[in-house]
Amino acid sequence: MKFDGNVALITGASRGIGRAIAVEFARNGAAVALIGRDVAALEETVACCRAERAEAKTLVLTADVANQSAVEAAVEACLKEFGRLDFAIGNAGQTLDALLVRLRPEALDEHFAVNLKSAFYLCSAVARPMMKARSGSIVLMSSIVGLSGNAGQSAYAASKAGLLGLTKSLAKELGSRNIRVNAVAPGFIETAMTQRMPDAAKESLLKSTALGRTGKPEDVSGVVSFLCSQAAGYMTGQTLVVDGGILM
Repeated sequence: MKFDGNVALITGASRGIGRAIAVEFARNGAAVALIGRDVAALEETVACCRAERAEAKTLVLTADVANQSAVEAAVEACLKEFGRLDFAIGNAGQTLDALLVRLRPEALDEHFAVNLKSAFYLCSAVARPMMKARSGSIVLMSSIVGLSGNAGQSAYAASKAGLLGLTKSLAKELGSRNIRVNAVAPGFIETAMTQRMPDAAKESLLKSTALGRTGKPEDVSGVVSFLCSQAAGYMTGQTLVVDGGILM
């Protein structure tokens, strides 16, 4: 994939899948705007991008994605720096493990703000310049849990399932302006988030994976790159499952 002259904006770019996505786009010629709250971690992502491509153009934007004004300001800063915005990847998210009867309302509100409402804010902010340009690609990071559900993760599953509905609705809403909206649903990917899982849960997931291995962030970033490329130019409203064969 070649993205020379294009600009990609990525939320949750501090580490894991978000970092791998940033490196993927930078390697292939795109300028990358990185949104997160951890400045030091974002700078590490910048270093990773430039290790792959020394002349990579990068922009670090610290913002709380659960704050609409902050997201809008970050998008404006990206447009001011690079003059355009071609791709937006909504990767910010967190897990919430709790049985339904133990879910605290404040925890639920915070979780949905980060996992779901942040995607609304991002899509709303990037849709305007993309509609003006009559071009763009948006990719939202869901999860196989949003497709299958999981005991003890009702809030997480609901937030990730919400992203799938948002993807399909926006694909229909923005398609006439040549803006494509797709989603990716990763499975068991080696990240800081999955490292916190109990060993028994990890072993169970591994046994149910047809490929017999965990995924790496790069297994996901290549799919995101594909969805933003012209190779996927006639794809919109779709969810690509990247899980090594857990859901079949």
